[in-house]
Formats: sequence, structure tokens, C-alpha cells
Amino acid sequence: MYQPGTDLGGMRADLGELPLGAVDANGVAWFLQGMQGWDSPELRAELQQREGDHGAWHTPGYLAERPVTLTGTIVAPDRTALEDAMDRARAAAGLDDVLLVVREHIPRQAVVRRSGRPVMEYTTDRIATYSLMVTAADPRRYATEEQSDSTPLASSTGGLTLPASPPLTLAATTVSGEVAAYNAGDMATRPVLRIDGPVAAPRIYAQYENAAVRALLYAETLGAGDSLVIDVDAKSVILNGTASRRRFLTAQWPEIPAKQTVRFQFTADVYAPGALLTVTWRSAWM
Repeated sequence: MYQPGTDLGGMRADLGELPLGAVDANGVAWFLQGMQGWDSPELRAELQQREGDHGAWHTPGYLAERPVTLTGTIVAPDRTALEDAMDRARAAAGLDDVLLVVREHIPRQAVVRRSGRPVMEYTTDRIATYSLMVTAADPRRYATEEQSDSTPLASSTGGLTLPASPPLTLAATTVSGEVAAYNAGDMATRPVLRIDGPVAAPRIYAQYENAAVRALLYAETLGAGDSLVIDVDAKSVILNGTASRRRFLTAQWPEIPAKQTVRFQFTADVYAPGALLTVTWRSAWM
């Protein structure tokens, strides 16, 4: 008998609520013996032959989707528990999005769906093998830890007020209006940017380490209580969770390159003390 919560050693992953590589709350041991495809997806690229010369020209390369096949053995206390575990495995590799978390030295995750027939075979009345094929449409492996930081609009208060007489005090409080986002992975990642009003015509500038700048310019006014969510990956602009405002945004869609920091600067023509920019991102790996 296996104790619930026991780590079985070796590879460890969670497919939804299935603790592959561990013992679940029902005393079922989920041995994980293979994760084919987790190491890397295929590459989409072509070579164009050079005319009248040796070699070829590289075209841009892109990663394809990431299919992953999870294989292993289920050991249950009895036949009923085994059949229930097999049903739960089929449901976990379902038709809707589910989170696959792989417990490596840096835990990483991907959103997957079923992409092949689940294969399960009885070995005994308490033991069965399983093979679950799922695919992540987004090939990146993301950190399980989501990072987020916020800033109000840039401002400066205090300082010298004229006329003044000695001794002079020059104390001032400065708010940079900036969020620094670092990507610890080996592949560019795409942030989600949220602007909370009130603010008129807010602007976000993404400044890179090489001094390049990408801009997001919103042409409308956000009232008190309004929130605008800019999803760089989906290239969507949603007001208050429902209404698309994509047509009001002039965008250069900034990414955060691997092993680099991008500084997101929040500005507007008129300072509004209640305005807030929140940047959310995850480090990403190939």
C-alpha cells in the first residue's frame, strides 16, 4: 500500500489534478516513466537554395506546437480504485484546456489539450499502463511563478518653492512611473499590461537594453473604475473585461527577450493620481 502524498521518485508532473510521479489522495500510485516531447517542439523553417552559388539562405525559424506524450503505470489498492483512476486519467487529458506542470529544478508549465486517443491497458486487476497524448498550442514552457509589478504615472512632488529664504530645503519625492520586467528564460515572453483609470490617453513605452523603444498608445480616456487589459500574445485590448478597444490602440507589441530586462514606462499628457499600470509576465523557455 502506498501512502497518499508520497513522491515516487524520478520524473514528476501534474496534469490537472493528476499527480504523475506521486500517490494521490485515494492511495493510487501514478508512476511517470516517459514525457516524450517536453524537451522541445519541432522547428518550422525552410532553406532557400542560393542561385548560382554554394549553400542556401535561412528563412525565419519558428517553433511548432508542443505535443507531449505522458506514459507510465497506475498501481491502485483494488479493481474499483484502478477503474476510477483510469476514468480520471481520461478526463484529465480532456477536450478543454488543462495545465501541465512539470516539476523540474525550475518548475515549468504549459496549457495543453488532448490530441490523441488515451491508451490504457490492464496488467492485473490493480495495475494498468497509461499513455496520454496532449498538445500545447503555445510551444513555450513558462515558469509556474507569475511575476507582477505596478506603478502610478511618473510624478515629482516637493522640492524648492519660490520665494524662499535660507536655509534652503530641496527635499522632493519622485515616482519613476516605471516597471522593470526580467525574463530569466531562454525565449522571449509576452506580458499582459493593465491600465486602471482615471487617465486620459495613456501611453506605455517599452525600453530595451539596446536603447530600442516600442510604444503602446491608447487614444481614449479611462474613467475612474475603468480597467484596460492589453494582452501582447493575443494582441487583444479589452475594456472592463468585455469590450474590445483594439481600434483605439496604436501598438508595437513589446516582448521581453531572454535574459533581459525591459523597462515599461507609464505616461500621459495630464497627471492623474489614481492611474496605475500593472505589468504581469512569466519567464519562458524553449
